Amino acid sequence: MNHAQSVAPTVSATPVGRWLQALRGALVLMLLCGVLYPLLTVAIGGVLFPEQSTGSFVERDGTVIGSALVGQPFKAPGYFHGRPSAAGYDPFGVSGSNLASSNPALRERARASSSEIAAANAVEPTAIPVDLIAASGSGIDPHISPEAAELQIDRVAAARGLPRAAIAALVAAHVESPVLGVLGQPRVNVLRLNLALANLGLEAGVTP
Repeated sequence: MNHAQSVAPTVSATPVGRWLQALRGALVLMLLCGVLYPLLTVAIGGVLFPEQSTGSFVERDGTVIGSALVGQPFKAPGYFHGRPSAAGYDPFGVSGSNLASSNPALRERARASSSEIAAANAVEPTAIPVDLIAASGSGIDPHISPEAAELQIDRVAAARGLPRAAIAALVAAHVESPVLGVLGQPRVNVLRLNLALANLGLEAGVTP
């Protein structure tokens, strides 16, 4: 019998040893991937993106009035209106309508929305940007296109008794460029725009 044959099997070569070794590996991976890595990424996110990592909350007079990431159902004529929502603007129930473009219910809703928007803004239905009629996939999209915001300028200015030029300048100031200049499209955050609009009205002594 040679030396290799005379050596007793190591603990790891036994079934129990292999099981313990696998358990140790699993525990190490759980610690690294389930505890240390999440804590590290949260810490890095908090340092690099302090606003986004905490929900991008928007405050007014020290009170949280919403999130820049979640749309709200503005309906008053003195405010800019966002995209329709199939989720009722509920951030805990994000969803689209899941209706095909050929679905009669979707077509009827689009026609009704077009007529309502056209009447409220004194424009032809064909002039309405699609994002004011079509709900987003998430149901809580907080942005509209610059064209959708510009369409509403006359209505908002008339409702607030403010010069059209002042409202147009406010819209232009709130157009956000694509991320890094290439990702996404120019857009307007409706909540931030309406908050600035309310502040503009207070400065002018106007309450809608």
